[in-house]
Amino acid sequence: MKDHQVVAHPPDLALLAIATDALDLVPEGSTIGLGTGRAASVFIAALGARVREGFKITGVPTSEASERQARALGIEIDVLREGRPLEMIIDGADEVAPSLDLIKGRGGAVVRERIVAAASRRQVILVGSDKLVTALGEREPIPVEIIPMSMGLVLGRLKPLGLTPTLRRASPGGPPTMTQNGNLTLDCALSAPLATRQEARRIESAILEIPGVVDTGLFLGTAERVLVGYPDGKVQVLTAVSTHPADAPATPGPGR
Repeated sequence: MKDHQVVAHPPDLALLAIATDALDLVPEGSTIGLGTGRAASVFIAALGARVREGFKITGVPTSEASERQARALGIEIDVLREGRPLEMIIDGADEVAPSLDLIKGRGGAVVRERIVAAASRRQVILVGSDKLVTALGEREPIPVEIIPMSMGLVLGRLKPLGLTPTLRRASPGGPPTMTQNGNLTLDCALSAPLATRQEARRIESAILEIPGVVDTGLFLGTAERVLVGYPDGKVQVLTAVSTHPADAPATPGPGR
């Protein structure tokens, strides 16, 4: 076990392993983006343990939950600043295709995650092996954040695209879940998974053209690498290739 590895219960071994490996990618003294969701939370906890040992780091959180956690652990917090790109963002994902295209957004912070990822030199994704799919939309809907007044218009434009949108609610029959930006989220089920990268880009473009849509949970071509954790603690590294055919798979790195 590495000297900075933290202890977790057996069900979290996969996430703990990838969080520990992700720490080795973070240069001391750098400013990084802190993602939102379960995997990101495990990473923030591991980072906090390093900070208590004297490690110097600054984080730019993508949600209030991540900010609260980071501050409680003594991690210095900053905001995005002009002309100062972040070294990387460490985040999770809901689905990872062989191309490293992603579906994100179950944590409700898709727009802020997009902004921080765009401000970062690298996007490093942490997932359990259960998040790997052969095609995007295989298990998860595509989250679409919309301005509330556009609801009727957006619903009418999404359905002809072959999407079945469902308004996200905190509980069945409860009030709609509001994002931190004051917007609503539509979880859009696909009639069939997105079999090719071209198909994913086509549906992303069509959704973004609808007035009132702020962003989607499709993160296409943004991940520099994905760390995949397995229940036995093994870690697989998937890395993006700089040039490849439209449907070329990602390159698997060595397991551990």
